[in-house]
Amino acid sequence: MKRARRTQAERTEDTRRRILDAAVDLLAQKGYAGFRTADVAEIAGVSRGAQTHHFPSKDDLVVAVVEHVFARASEQGRKRARRVHSVDEAFKALLSDSQEFFFSELFFIALDLAIQGRAQGGEGNILGAISAASRLPVEANWLNALIEAGVPREVAEDLLWLTISIVRGLAIRGLWQHDAPRFNRLYKLWRRMVAQYLEGLPHRATTD
Repeated sequence: MKRARRTQAERTEDTRRRILDAAVDLLAQKGYAGFRTADVAEIAGVSRGAQTHHFPSKDDLVVAVVEHVFARASEQGRKRARRVHSVDEAFKALLSDSQEFFFSELFFIALDLAIQGRAQGGEGNILGAISAASRLPVEANWLNALIEAGVPREVAEDLLWLTISIVRGLAIRGLWQHDAPRFNRLYKLWRRMVAQYLEGLPHRATTD
């Protein structure tokens, strides 16, 4: 049976996907400083012209990669949030999801580009919009998971903000002092503090 020919739109999307996949791998391996668009084109198996047609500059490509990866991470976070049933389970999963996101190489690349962009009046706003579009829906899912597990809404909102801020803060600290054993102890301490705090609420949340 003769295989149907792909449409132009399908070929274009395939080329774009191969470029993004190659760029994700290179950024994870070499970081922004060692990232070369020529290497991306070679790994993706496309011409330089085809690459620049889709992504005219290095930063255009990096921003597209960040958007691509953030969207993928956000979908994973939403799935995790839907699978939890107790408060302790929710906080454990939230910590894991936040660590995976904020300790990733692409988060630091996005942070660096956002800072540079804000200083220069450029890409910072774009990356801020990408981050908000991808992360705020995930946070909403975690908030719902905590509420459904029995945490009052106002308390759940504050604990969500604090939890994310703790992980993000440790990720930033890891740039100059990465102490994984200490970080893990702090995460466990935070979970115990949250459990004790919830136990003391007038309407105690379920923590089993």
